[in-house]
Amino acid sequence: MNDLALLLSPEGRALLDEVRDTEPARELAVATRLRRDHPAELVSAALGQARLRQRAVAKFGAADAGRMFFTPNGVEQSTRASVAAYRAGRLRELGVTSVADLCCGIGGDAIALARAGIRVLAVDRDPVTAATARANAEALGLTGLIEVREADVTEVDTAGYDAVFVDPARRGGRGRVFDPEAYSPPLSWAVGTALAAPRAALKIAPGIPHEVVPAAAEAEWISDGGDVKEAVLWFGTGAPGAVRATLLPGPRTLLGRGLPDPAVRPVGRYLYEPDGAVIRAHLVAEVAEEVGGGLLDPTIAYVTADEPRTTPYATGYEITDRLPFNVKKLKALLREREVGTLTVKKRGSAVEPEELRRKVRPQGPNAATVFLTRVAGAPTMLIGRPLR
Repeated sequence: MNDLALLLSPEGRALLDEVRDTEPARELAVATRLRRDHPAELVSAALGQARLRQRAVAKFGAADAGRMFFTPNGVEQSTRASVAAYRAGRLRELGVTSVADLCCGIGGDAIALARAGIRVLAVDRDPVTAATARANAEALGLTGLIEVREADVTEVDTAGYDAVFVDPARRGGRGRVFDPEAYSPPLSWAVGTALAAPRAALKIAPGIPHEVVPAAAEAEWISDGGDVKEAVLWFGTGAPGAVRATLLPGPRTLLGRGLPDPAVRPVGRYLYEPDGAVIRAHLVAEVAEEVGGGLLDPTIAYVTADEPRTTPYATGYEITDRLPFNVKKLKALLREREVGTLTVKKRGSAVEPEELRRKVRPQGPNAATVFLTRVAGAPTMLIGRPLR
């Protein structure tokens, strides 16, 4: 709290501007110089904040990260701005004009909601975190839409709001928490709060078991740039029990149609790797139907087909070779094809990609992708190239 107060002072703001682009290797020299004219505590706080801002660029972009204030946990746990903006857009499309943002953290979601024109009550019980969220609302000119309150979210009356958004803490003293009832607050409390509101969105870990998703919820898995970022339980959307996978940028959304598991079939000329959000949402069958394919193995989410088809929900490859798993044979084939750039993907294999690269030592001007997987239960290598 003291660090934040120092940084919000005129001297602190000026110092933040001065150290903005300080590289890690130069920190000691810069700190030594600045301590001649500024308190050591302020210099340390400014350099620490500069490091956090540099880390935050990946989530918030350079413009916002350069103005916002962060805590170490805030950088780690806050929602990526593109994902928060997408979610805020969905709430706006649902007619939401006010949201109680419970467990608001440093305010990343509150910022996205406010920029969508939604009035926000942002609540966090940690005084430093709440103060940081308040500073961020001010830094980005959003104080007219964001009210920050330091309070226990379980004691906040949300009756006057169109929707609630809950982002429970999923990290404890020993790292990431996987049991939804060990979230803070527990998922059961968040679901009860959601059911009492006209509309709600609960941010949860993408690995949540499907069987714990409430029947009243619509479940959505979201990826950004191919990386799965989160799952969201939606309430009040008019689609209880629906399942969807959303890919950003876009958005492109695949809706579940309740299809049975795809049949296992022989390896075809083409292989499709579904996006991680599609896999987490258990919508591989929908992708298989789109490309007219089936599975290589009943337990592995690789789809094979005989014809090339375009889908935004999977990356397609043309398969040129199929080999039983054998490092010597792979090395010989890559040497023959003059492959120097080798992408290694695996599902259902214990072999580590870097270990395989070291063993085959690819050299040459060409590129290839090798899939380490199982076909009809047998360890197999499929070699191919991305569809253009």
